[in-house]
Amino acid sequence: MEKIWTRHYPEGVPAAVDTDQYRSIPDLLAESFERFKQRDAYVCMGRHMSFAELDELSRRFAAFLQARGLKRGDRVAVMMPNVLQYPVCAAAILRAGLVLVNVNPLYTPRELKHQLADSGARALVLLENFATTVEKVVAEHPVELLVVASMGDLLGFPKGAITNFVVRRVKKMVPPYSLPSAVPFKRALAEGAGRALQPVELGQDDVAVLQYTGGTTGVAKGAVLLHRSLIAALLASEAWMQPGLKRKTMTGHMHIVCALPLYHVFAFVTCCLLGMRAGGCNILIPNPRDIGGLIDALKPFRLHVFPAVNTLFNAVANHPRASELDFSELMISNGGGTAIQEAVAKRWLELTGCPVVEGYGLTESSSGITCNPTDSAAYTGTIGMPMSNAEVRLVDDEDRDVGPGEPGEIALRSPQMMAGYWQRPEETAQCMTADGFFKTGDVGVIDERGYLKIVDRKKDMILVSGFNVYPNEIEAVAAACPGVLEAAAIGVPDKNSGEAVKLFVVRKDPELKLDQVKAYLAEHLTGYKKPKHIEFRDDLPKTNVGKILRRELRDAELSKSAAT
Repeated sequence: MEKIWTRHYPEGVPAAVDTDQYRSIPDLLAESFERFKQRDAYVCMGRHMSFAELDELSRRFAAFLQARGLKRGDRVAVMMPNVLQYPVCAAAILRAGLVLVNVNPLYTPRELKHQLADSGARALVLLENFATTVEKVVAEHPVELLVVASMGDLLGFPKGAITNFVVRRVKKMVPPYSLPSAVPFKRALAEGAGRALQPVELGQDDVAVLQYTGGTTGVAKGAVLLHRSLIAALLASEAWMQPGLKRKTMTGHMHIVCALPLYHVFAFVTCCLLGMRAGGCNILIPNPRDIGGLIDALKPFRLHVFPAVNTLFNAVANHPRASELDFSELMISNGGGTAIQEAVAKRWLELTGCPVVEGYGLTESSSGITCNPTDSAAYTGTIGMPMSNAEVRLVDDEDRDVGPGEPGEIALRSPQMMAGYWQRPEETAQCMTADGFFKTGDVGVIDERGYLKIVDRKKDMILVSGFNVYPNEIEAVAAACPGVLEAAAIGVPDKNSGEAVKLFVVRKDPELKLDQVKAYLAEHLTGYKKPKHIEFRDDLPKTNVGKILRRELRDAELSKSAAT
């Protein structure tokens, strides 16, 4: 398809960006550490961390990892929310020539065990709040090196000690655990302080991150993000941001709201990496569900860039204390992960004077790959245009281009795309066209300016607050619940999360109660995957060969919603 969209790019945004500016992410880090060393790179719970301090702490931790025998290309899993230890660990892993494996800290033992086994992670760094989960896993799946951090480790004295006391003793957020071989995070830093970091020569084709996404077979699979993929993604995002950053005059340095979890690819690129490149300060929010706490954390700052999903924009915009925040210099509110609702966009614009700019991306595309122009004046209801370096095709079931104005599956090609799924060549091949376009599973239409709009989803994936949920995984867990004969999971509209999971269950045991099913699912599925609605049925609609017709269930639910 001709790149018609580039004719409508904002002034100054290039059709292509030079992705050879850096050989690797550590090259980018080294430049930023030197260029911005006096600036704040992160702030969390009132503790400011400069680029120079991040440089030193990540160097120490990288040296520790190397001293413990980890070699170039080894995988290191990190299981943390947005705390200062995360950027230290992420930078250290990459500087040591290792591969970062981002792990959702709310995973259940079943989910964590699969990710550790599939990635072959030799080391795991975690916050102690989630150590009980790890304890259950390492008994069956040992990890060679465990490093356990506490919430207050990098907050200084006496704040760190007070924070740990409150987290452990008052709020009781650290359940009892036993990991006798684990190394405390602060001891790891001390060990690394006396060692030299051995430089590792990396290139763009080396693996930087394994970012896990749901599998259509119910098994999560790792998207292989090369250094090239991430460099291309952050440079395209940086170029796309420039028109928006010209809206207003920025006083002081850039402040980026980092409430989205850094273990998710959206925040990892848009906040972590882009902040490093731009010399911005990320304001880390460990618990974005606590909107009052989020407002307290953001109040001292003029906010400049606010990435969020629909639910977060909505929660902040409707909070009674939202007016306490300083939006006077807010220039970019970039929304993604799931569709931004028009009512939410309208309320946000009224509150902040800065329109939500909706984009679209996937784990496989290293975050955003299409976006509305950042100098847009209003909500468009589209996912915008392909960004710099990106190409798009709309194809039918035979991978042939559809006609103008016709819906087709969105297929993407760009240097920021993943190299494939980790150790799954067959699944990689299934989602690629012959000419190297990745088939997203989303059905869209494109207008004469190159703006895309999603009209349907080819896959049965459910999108909950920006997180992918695959029905096969939910159904497999539900089917293992004692008393369940079979189950089907679908996505239904939800005003808060965009979509919610609804599970239909056919009972084998007629005495099975709803609470029993809920308790079993809660034990085996992390929060965003848990069905919000569960309905018992006598049977499920099926094809003549016995395949459950999820679309029939979904259409019936949509009809009920429309009727009400």
